[in-house]
Amino acid sequence: MSKLTESESARLHPETLALSYGFDPFLSEGAIKPPVFLTSTFAFHKAAEGKKFFAWAHGEGKPRAKHAMGLIYSRINNPNLEILEDRLALWEGMKDAYSFASGMAAIATTLLATHRPGDEMIVCAPVYGGTDGLIHHFLREFGITAHFIRAGIDAPAQAERFITPKTRSIFVESPANPNNRLTDIGALKALALRHEPAPPAGSAGRILIMVDNTMAGPVFAHPARVGADIVLYSATKFIGGHSDVVGGVALANDPAILTAIAHHRAMLGGMPNPYTAWLLTRSLETLKIRAEQQQANAIRAAAFLAAHPKVRKVCYLGLLTPADPEFAIYQKQQSGPGSLISFYIKGGEKEAFAFLDHLKLFRLAVSLGSTESLAQHPASMTHSGLTPGDKLLGEITDDLIRLSIGIEHADDLIWDLDQALAEV
Repeated sequence: MSKLTESESARLHPETLALSYGFDPFLSEGAIKPPVFLTSTFAFHKAAEGKKFFAWAHGEGKPRAKHAMGLIYSRINNPNLEILEDRLALWEGMKDAYSFASGMAAIATTLLATHRPGDEMIVCAPVYGGTDGLIHHFLREFGITAHFIRAGIDAPAQAERFITPKTRSIFVESPANPNNRLTDIGALKALALRHEPAPPAGSAGRILIMVDNTMAGPVFAHPARVGADIVLYSATKFIGGHSDVVGGVALANDPAILTAIAHHRAMLGGMPNPYTAWLLTRSLETLKIRAEQQQANAIRAAAFLAAHPKVRKVCYLGLLTPADPEFAIYQKQQSGPGSLISFYIKGGEKEAFAFLDHLKLFRLAVSLGSTESLAQHPASMTHSGLTPGDKLLGEITDDLIRLSIGIEHADDLIWDLDQALAEV
């Protein structure tokens, strides 16, 4: 079978290339699927080759493309990681990707690779509880200051009040976890460009727009197309999609940023093992069809909840109308509403817990984006570590429930929601 040319590959869709791109079966005994390369180290043909590969890995000499560097050691590179990263970059439409052992490893490594003591960052709240803790506590001990603002339509105006010559990044989840609030990434990028430092600071001093796209993508949103410099994922969620693997991803277009992330990953040791990378590569093959079925189910479930007398408010992008302030952002940034629903039940923690405890099909568990439907209570679970002020910013109250809709039959999911609400 002939190989695709670059121009032929460029015209194909990610869901097509996810089945073959970046892997030559005839380099692996004709295997249709990539084997798992369970090896810690790789043999060199000659000593001079080893010297050359290490020089490239250390950034010496003329910069080399990632795949031209040669295989050295699985903490630095491995065929399973490289195949996964090639396909992830295709999905996001970005130059390259680096995979990690978890979403938090991807976020932490990327922040450490791009920030220095004395830098400041602006964070659009809410963000995932682990990210909040990393920024609030760990990074602060390293002299990195964060200013938290409310995500949403007025985030760019809020952010401008905190920009100083020390500002290095604006970090945003869009949609935000757990309230699905949208922030205009393009407006944040325009703000960053207005405050870009003059030469000789150059690209090293510019304000980076960093987007955690876990909640939407990579099927229903591509942040780089609207201004993101760095895109991050917990690959545990939709990319993995089966609740059987933990992983993370960082993507960028700027070679300097990619090199910094690669070097920090190698030093900190946060790469996934080959089998994790293999599982994630497997899952990419069904990503689109899973996401589309989950979204179709979520549209019906959200409509049911919005009409239920025991529900105070539903936060779901599919319910936005042209009268909503975030609708224009949704049209610009999203190709679909996805499958994450948050809703406020009438009452408080007692009523929320009663609902959760009476679910029969939904699993009472954290995480999201998997084939099975999940339900959880953000205020006491995923976002329990947030300060009261940050919970207020994110509208994370005791009556808030987050649902991750799976691939079950929509009628069955609605039945389960209905019978659980009847017990409240």
